[in-house]
Amino acid sequence: MARNEERNMRPTPIAHLALSLLLSVSASRFASAAELTYPIVDTMQDKCYDLSVNVIDCPAEGEALYGQNAQYPYLASSYQDNGDKTVTDLNTKLLWQKTPDYSKYPFYEADAYCASLDLGGRSDWRLPTLKELYSLVDSRGELLKPDEGGKPRPYLDTEAFDFEYPNPPYTGQYWSSTRYVKGPIINDEIEGAFGMNFADGHIKGYPTGVSFIDGSELENKGPGGDGKYVRCVAGTPNVYGVNDYVNNGDGTVTDKATARMWQQADDGAAREWSSALAYCEGLDLAGHTDWRLPNTKELHSIVDYDKTEFPAINTEFFPQSDDSSAFWTSTNFGDFKNHAVYIAFGKALSRAPDVAEYTDWHGAGAQRSTFKTSKDSGLSDDGALCSENACDYAPAANLVRCVRYVQ
Repeated sequence: MARNEERNMRPTPIAHLALSLLLSVSASRFASAAELTYPIVDTMQDKCYDLSVNVIDCPAEGEALYGQNAQYPYLASSYQDNGDKTVTDLNTKLLWQKTPDYSKYPFYEADAYCASLDLGGRSDWRLPTLKELYSLVDSRGELLKPDEGGKPRPYLDTEAFDFEYPNPPYTGQYWSSTRYVKGPIINDEIEGAFGMNFADGHIKGYPTGVSFIDGSELENKGPGGDGKYVRCVAGTPNVYGVNDYVNNGDGTVTDKATARMWQQADDGAAREWSSALAYCEGLDLAGHTDWRLPNTKELHSIVDYDKTEFPAINTEFFPQSDDSSAFWTSTNFGDFKNHAVYIAFGKALSRAPDVAEYTDWHGAGAQRSTFKTSKDSGLSDDGALCSENACDYAPAANLVRCVRYVQ
């Protein structure tokens, strides 16, 4: 198939059509959610940005910065309010608690809370896995500070789900049932479990309150060890978020659960974001030329949280040139428009601002963000992106693994 012919089978880049119409048109060309066990719901990101903080007209094919998340919408989020304080995700078929009780629960009490929930006539409520919880993410979120004006927007569809900002507002973390099994976080002892922060748009590991070494309760539970919020889910477990890989024997891997084909091995080159977009757009692999940089939900779909070794990916199917590296996504980060989202497949390193040594603070499989370019980035000399709370190791060049739709 000629390159232009295959390109023309892609969802039309978002330039002149309304997002809702484009999502409907593009999704209809490919496998429907009903045919998949792991449908990847769209991030709903609908704007393109330059390397700074400016909204731009989405670039045309062949132009710099073409291939951003907003240019490849796929499967629009779709929810049904059941009128009984539950919401059905019509794509994933999972049933969700509409309104959390806004109490913070220690990790080992969170699942018990869900199991005791009397809601919607269901008795099978449970704590969601991280991949189930991440399916709810809406990447149009933005945590605006009061002195910046405007109204903050959670990384969640608040027309479907209730959400309240806590105090401080960036502490909107919700537990998943996914424990971090590769080692301790923050120091050499604290066990972690993953959560999604629907206020500031990050995945990271949080202290469970017990020792990773022997499971004993810790006196010093670590930062944020006072508990997280909970939004319970009901539905058949161990279905959504489970991959079904096929090695195609030509340098690609197909995940039949998500209808995605992946570049099997990265090429070992760390790139800045604009180069990452261009690399995937120009890739000619296994007779296909419609490759692109994956969005954050697509890349997250191949994270392996069950492995006890690094990297956090199934290396029987996906060799990785550097076990410690992170990979770019095509998704702009809402809070800082000069950032793009990456996922750490190796240790997600961070340190306290007054400490020199990095540790695996957030856990492999964390979703973070960093500057799209190292030029005028503000990164420290050691590649750290610092806030008042922590300094994340976040270089502005990362590895790339491209993706394409499977029809």
